[in-house]
Amino acid sequence: MSFKPFVAAKAAVAELTPVSLISGVLLGILFGASSLYLALKVGMTVSASIPIAVLSVTLFRAFSKAFGVRRATILENNMVQTTGSAGESIAFGVAVTMPALLLMGYEMELSRTMVIAVLGGFLGVLMMIPLRRALIVKEHGQLSYPEGTACAEVLIVGEQGGTSAITVFTGFFVGLFYKFLNVGTHLWKDISEKSISWYRGATLEAEVSPELLGVGYIIGPKIASIMVGGGVLSSLVLIPMIYLFGDGLVNPLFPATKLISEMSTHEVWRNYVLYIGAGAVATGGIISLFQSLPTIVRGAVGGLSAMRGSTKVQNPEEMPRTDKDLPMSVVVVGSLVLVLVLMMWPGLNLNPIAAILIVLFGFLFVTVSARLTGQIGSSSNPISGMTVATLLLTCLIFVLLGWVGEDYRVAALSIAAIVCVAASVGGTTSQDLKTGYLVGASPWKQQIGLIIGTLTSALVIGLTLNVLNSASTIYSQKNLPETVVDVSTLAQKESPRESQADAVSDNNSYFVLRVGKPATEGPLAGIPAGKYLVDDTGKIRYLVDPGINGVLRQRDDGTPVAKYDAPKASLMALIIDGILTQKLPWGLVLLGAFISVVLELCGISALPFAVGVYLPLSASAPIFVGGLVRWLVERVRKPLSQSEGETSSGVLLSSGLIAGGAIAGIALAILALQGGFSETIHLGSILPGLSQSDGFALTAFLGLATFVFFVGTGKLLGTKAR
Repeated sequence: MSFKPFVAAKAAVAELTPVSLISGVLLGILFGASSLYLALKVGMTVSASIPIAVLSVTLFRAFSKAFGVRRATILENNMVQTTGSAGESIAFGVAVTMPALLLMGYEMELSRTMVIAVLGGFLGVLMMIPLRRALIVKEHGQLSYPEGTACAEVLIVGEQGGTSAITVFTGFFVGLFYKFLNVGTHLWKDISEKSISWYRGATLEAEVSPELLGVGYIIGPKIASIMVGGGVLSSLVLIPMIYLFGDGLVNPLFPATKLISEMSTHEVWRNYVLYIGAGAVATGGIISLFQSLPTIVRGAVGGLSAMRGSTKVQNPEEMPRTDKDLPMSVVVVGSLVLVLVLMMWPGLNLNPIAAILIVLFGFLFVTVSARLTGQIGSSSNPISGMTVATLLLTCLIFVLLGWVGEDYRVAALSIAAIVCVAASVGGTTSQDLKTGYLVGASPWKQQIGLIIGTLTSALVIGLTLNVLNSASTIYSQKNLPETVVDVSTLAQKESPRESQADAVSDNNSYFVLRVGKPATEGPLAGIPAGKYLVDDTGKIRYLVDPGINGVLRQRDDGTPVAKYDAPKASLMALIIDGILTQKLPWGLVLLGAFISVVLELCGISALPFAVGVYLPLSASAPIFVGGLVRWLVERVRKPLSQSEGETSSGVLLSSGLIAGGAIAGIALAILALQGGFSETIHLGSILPGLSQSDGFALTAFLGLATFVFFVGTGKLLGTKAR
């Protein structure tokens, strides 16, 4: 018996309209920017398709009632979520790879980021065109595509008059207002912390953030608990242990350049725990890859076999509307253009072999990603593992070809970044096409919408990444190395550019020195990794600490600065440096590696734990609270199926909290670049008792968590657990 979609194939229904495309682009930019913000903070994102679908249905309905125009069709609403969903997947691919440039001592150039995002997005959409009929149509009933199916249910219920976006809207504005009061006006502390005086180095801390609370609710109690376990190990075991054993050392312990006894807790974390965490993340990612390898191989074989079996199709003129893809000529020509652009674009440092590797790896992992997404859903899709596999294979091929050393690091990262974006977009595209298949959309129109959404989101995500980095970059003149640098080896010059009105104002131009890894010998011995500005005499004048993966948490005048730790980008930098340059503190890296091995032997998933080790406890603690709220909600109400859980009131509210909190954070970062804004609305200086109170900060956060609980159980907003 053939499948019948909600909208019949012969029905003439508005679909690819200017209004649906523009709405999808705008919502895609909104959720793409918020996803980027989230991925930079904690290394993960949440699916945007369902919140976008809910918003589209309700906004179009309200617009129709207010202005007396026709309501949007179900296919227009589907086009909105299809176009908009591209932003979240591109944001993840960019956030887990591009910040590695900063860790390796390079600039994160806007043009390079945009090109990688655009090319990776196009590659993901193009590779899914020949796979759609094989995976979505031929295997309907075998591959469930949980998020795509849930999104179709939202659209169908909305068409029948049963969906409201009040929960998502409420979450968005609550998150926006909360973040503005917290970070914008400094009414209460952003991070509540308490040092344990009788246990040196031990610190309890939590970032009272609406977006991290929302993440914890969506990922659930199990993963949230594992993550906070890693944070507890880092803050309450590793750092105190380093103080205990290293306090009596009379010489600095590599890679640090100062005594452990003279270090702050954050300096210990930066110099030692960071490498342990990176080793744990790398090993956790590799273990996850090997665990998924049988499924990945079956996915690749099954996807390619199914595609071969689906190549014999009828004449396009005779095909129904719901089965028409963009022609294969688009795929072939598009792939050739991609290869040419990859080889010719100067900022990528790619030769023909590297360009061909990108297309081959891209097709392989888009196939794998699309099939795995159908089996286990987007949330469980091991995109990071596929990126690690790409990077490992690329670096090993480079070694075999003799392409080693620092010059090849950007090329290796570019390959992995484009494939990562492509695999991420491929998984999301397959969910969108599944939704379209169920509601009766035209595949070729969806594919056009995805290409447009990919282009617009990629451009904005690149800009957002640079804005967030620039707004939190610090030019510090404290504790600078005394080493005199030979400026004859330096060419590039730069002037200090601060984002705060009260920061150092210096119009002089300085030489730029980049130190990828700390050296124990040679002319740069004793200089920690980082970027420095050097005057004409060779004296180091500034440490330029980036906003993403930076080490300083406050400016020289004591002003706190929000930083983005980008945990999975550190994994990429670690693999590249470990294989191509061999410049790593391997003792620390191996400690982290065997922490992951021990966890896997105990039956515990190592990757989320390792991310918790790498991140400060302040990041994983609020995620744990969100997971705890989800656990309490599920104790009160009946268990939900997976598709029902994706559209429950608590999940929709949490999606809104994430978007609202993240957008507020981005907006505040942009305003900070203008200078003077922070002082204009600094309520903390008027109410210092509140702004410095850990108790008040925790009270505000627990109040927000309580609100999420009552919405999740259906006691607020007039919603019921579904």
